[in-house]
Amino acid sequence: MTPLPVEGTLFAETYRSDTSTAGVGLFRDDPPSRSLFHRLTFDEVWHFYAGDPLRLVLLHPDGSDTEVMLDGGRAQFVVPAGTWQAGELVPGGAWSFYGVTVAPPFTFEGFEGGMVADLLGSHPQRAGDIERLGVRQQS
Repeated sequence: MTPLPVEGTLFAETYRSDTSTAGVGLFRDDPPSRSLFHRLTFDEVWHFYAGDPLRLVLLHPDGSDTEVMLDGGRAQFVVPAGTWQAGELVPGGAWSFYGVTVAPPFTFEGFEGGMVADLLGSHPQRAGDIERLGVRQQS
């Protein structure tokens, strides 16, 4: 596993075919890591495997939002294409091991980072999450 740029999350792609990709990641409290707001042009399935619960924050195209906890009780969740998503450990957690699956295969052409100013304009009710988990500058 190698750290993702900006986020610090340890991640490894574990499978790639012409139809899908899969990978595993590790959120940690020290050093801190998370998944910053982003949206994809394809559905993404998150899978919880072990450790402390992880929290997904979803900002929907209609201006609504949802918070999803993944843990031993809810081990899988599908984030629909076009939904802004961010993920992190629950407060007080030490680590969370998870996986993601996407079809068609992940490409950066289908990825967009969620800029703080833009997300605050569309989802002001999630200002705290956006300030903490939004992208500050394009890389």
